[in-house]
This record gives sequence, C-alpha cells and structure tokens, in this order.
Amino acid sequence: MKVKVEHVTKKYNENLALDDVSFSLDEPKIFGLLGRNGAGKTTFMDILAGHNVASNGSITINGEDPFDQQHISEQICLISEGNNFKRDLKVKHVLNIYSFFYPNWDKELALELIKQYKLPMNARVKTLSKGMESALGIIVGLSSKAQITIFDEPYIGLDAAARKRFYNVLLEEYEKEPRMIIFSTHLIDEVSLLFEEVLILQEGKLILQEDAESLRNRTCIVSGTEEEVERFIEGKEVLDRNKLAGMMTAHVFATAEEAHEHGLTADNIPIQDLMIYLTESEEV
Repeated sequence: MKVKVEHVTKKYNENLALDDVSFSLDEPKIFGLLGRNGAGKTTFMDILAGHNVASNGSITINGEDPFDQQHISEQICLISEGNNFKRDLKVKHVLNIYSFFYPNWDKELALELIKQYKLPMNARVKTLSKGMESALGIIVGLSSKAQITIFDEPYIGLDAAARKRFYNVLLEEYEKEPRMIIFSTHLIDEVSLLFEEVLILQEGKLILQEDAESLRNRTCIVSGTEEEVERFIEGKEVLDRNKLAGMMTAHVFATAEEAHEHGLTADNIPIQDLMIYLTESEEV
C-alpha cells in the first residue's frame, strides 16, 4: 500500500492542527511518527484511518480516500492510547467483533497474547485496569494483520516487561508478515531501534522525514577540547553545545567517522534526543 499526503491542513475552529503537510509512505516499513504534544500526530493518524477528514488537501491510500470506505478501513487498524472499545463489551466479544471486521485476523495469535497478558476473557472492558485495557488494544492491533497498523501511545499503564513483550512480538510478526506499521510514542528510546524511517512533526508541520539509519549516521555527539570542537563544528549545523573547564561537547550534523578523523570522541545521537533538539530549534 502507498499513503500519499498532499497539502493537508486541519483546523479545529481557529486552532491549526496540521499545516499544509505533504509526504508519502511506502510499505512495508516500520515508521516512527514523532513530535511533542500538540504537534499534529494524532490528527494525522485519525485522518489516515478514515476517522476524520482534512480541512484542505488530501490523504489517499492507493489513490483512494480512506474516509467511509469499508474496503480500505478493513486494511487499517488504529490503536490509540485509550477508548478503543465499547466499555460494556467483554474481552471475548471484542475479539469476536474484530475477527469479523479484519479479513486477515490471526485468531491463534490473539489467543496466545491473551494468555501472555493474562486477560480474563469474560471481563468487561470497563472493569479492566489501564494496563489490561492497553494490552487488549495491542492484541487487537497485532492480530488484525491490517496492512496499515497504527499504534498511538498504545501502552499506557503497561510495565516495562509488558512493553518489552509487545516490542518483541511486533518485530516477530513484522518479520514473518511485513506490513506498514506507524508508531507514535514518547518512549522513543525504548523503540527507536525498530524504526526504519522517522517522521517528525512540529506545530502541525513536517520538519523531517528520513531513513532512520541514515539519520543516526549523519548526526553525532562530539567531545574534546573547546578549541578542537569549535574548529570541527565550524560551518556545520549544530543542535546543542556545552562547555565546561576548557572541554566541550556538541550535538552536530556530521558523521562519527569524520569526528574521529579529527581526533575527537564521537557517538551517535539517540533519536529521542535528536527529536527534542530539532523541535526546540527555531530554525529547522
């Protein structure tokens, strides 16, 4: 599937959630959709999933508008951080309903994950803890086998071990049956190694779209004497710099290999830190 976003703008009264955003996504790939609160991530995902419409511009999937199109909707699964299911439904009813909607539903995977996360099949959604409700969302998202699977902060309330189980199963299922996975999270350090491509939104605008490995390789943290580092970063785009007792550390768009050639200590910038620096910058 191919997602094409063309000049998408979304307004809520006078609030601009998306501002003339254009890009395309090709499957199969795991995308990290990043940005601070209010950047427009959830609005974009809602429009992509056919749950909302743009004020201007268009989002198409294989050339078709996803809004109110069942044959497209059954190939998209959006799991948000909460309120994914009707509160009075039992867990077993949730699984049954989604198994009818998604043509590629994996019943065996769903039942296996129900066991792993120890969800009571006869419990109603409204009686589940926040962590259990998040686990149910994860189970539906993974088991849907939807060609476009979207996770928007899907694990509120899950502990570190439960989140790690989710990451492992997601990667295993993706390797067995590749699909487009769009992942939005603030726990970037936990999942950044899964990302194959990174998109960063800031105040409704797309400020970066790049292959994750290329992004890691073309940015680095350099350390050395103040004089050495200043000489190295001259003319380069610098994201951050710190000086202490004649020594200096800088986050810069340059390769670690290039820094090593200049006798500097260098390491890659974590994607989470990179996102923070880029969205703090006034000029991107």
